[in-house]
Amino acid sequence: MKKKIVIAGATGFIGRWIIKEFEKDFKIIALSRKKILHEENKNVEWRKVDLYSISSSENALKGADIGIYLVHSMQPSTRLSQGKFEDTDLLLADNFSLAAQKNNLKQIIYLGGILPKDNNEISKHLSSRYEVEKTLGSRNTPLTAIRAGIIIGPGGSSFKIITSLIKNLPIMACPKWTKSKNQPIDIFDVLKIIKKSLGNKLTFNKNIEIGGPEIMTYMDLLIKTSNLMQKNRLIFSIPIFTVGLSKLWVGLFTGSSMNFISPLVESLKHKMIPDNKYSELFKIKFSSIEESIKKALSKDFPDPPIFKKPKKEKNTVRSIQRIYNPKKYDTKVVAKYYPIWLSKIFAGIINSNFDGQFLRFYVLNTMLLELKLIDDRSSKNRQLYYITGGILTKRKDLGWLEFRSILDNEFIITAIHEYVPKLPWFLYKLTQAKIHLYVMNKFEKEISKKRLKNSQNPSLKK
Repeated sequence: MKKKIVIAGATGFIGRWIIKEFEKDFKIIALSRKKILHEENKNVEWRKVDLYSISSSENALKGADIGIYLVHSMQPSTRLSQGKFEDTDLLLADNFSLAAQKNNLKQIIYLGGILPKDNNEISKHLSSRYEVEKTLGSRNTPLTAIRAGIIIGPGGSSFKIITSLIKNLPIMACPKWTKSKNQPIDIFDVLKIIKKSLGNKLTFNKNIEIGGPEIMTYMDLLIKTSNLMQKNRLIFSIPIFTVGLSKLWVGLFTGSSMNFISPLVESLKHKMIPDNKYSELFKIKFSSIEESIKKALSKDFPDPPIFKKPKKEKNTVRSIQRIYNPKKYDTKVVAKYYPIWLSKIFAGIINSNFDGQFLRFYVLNTMLLELKLIDDRSSKNRQLYYITGGILTKRKDLGWLEFRSILDNEFIITAIHEYVPKLPWFLYKLTQAKIHLYVMNKFEKEISKKRLKNSQNPSLKK
């Protein structure tokens, strides 16, 4: 029987190549936020999924043997996405880990980033990749974490940035970070390593760093690529560029989103050389950098399927915040304390009431929001509320609030999903959205401050 693998992030660079290269040897379940119009490839089953939803994630992983996780959240999925990408990544990884355990998957394979080998403060992007790795491996499903630096291949975002810079700039004054050492690897070598890891118990619960045969700087890669593109470019280093200026520079001349560029550029300052301590597990012949670049320039990127344009509410909001939880309070306890605290800081202007089923917020006698606790899907580690009414919501059948503990209660994530505000959009962004962020930041300080003790707040007694 062919193993059935489920791919989260199937429409991206790595995901599309995995489908193309693996479809003859495995049964593939490919996950997408959108529904496809028709499936031309009988070897691939496309499933629509909302990875922000635990129940949707659980349904998407049904019947799979192994999960491949390739998700990152640097691109927003709603009209307004409030919160840091690293907090969103944490929540998505936790959902996938829960779904994998629920469906008794035999293994999760995760492609993340090499941990830096220098004294620089680790970038948010690489720190987030490591947090995702820990979260995916935090339950019973064995995790194989494959860490790579720059991956070169047709359709790759990093390589697109390189070729765009070369096409658009006859002269390149490169910032200091382009002198950091890396060990780029060919996408097809990455695919071989992933394939050899599938079901391989020797890779279970291992952190495997991989790289190609050559160590070089990002500037070396620019020079080599420009030569192979037959572009005569003057490329040299200049120390005066800050990381901030670099982001603007790369974004301007590549046309890439700053949401993508910003964390990527911050990561490139690091020396990322793999330790290669598990190289004997794979025994593959790696492509040279020159071979990799030539393939990346000449091969066609696999086309995605045709997706159905979704009918969805236009003005949706997602807001995700992380709360540090040094006292290890149960999520259920924190969720119950939140409305009590909110009433206190607004000094009676906003009042809350929780009757064991409905949580309601009022100004005078006017109900702002009503949320219903979903008891059968809540626990001490997660509290789930559906948004069911109030003058501040346009939809009573869409949107939910959750409090969630992550990484053995080290953090609590508070998140509002698919919320549709009743206020006009411009007014909502200037008022309610900003107030919400302010409140959640204050609440984090309330929970995480050292002087907070159970005895001070009877509602926080475990």
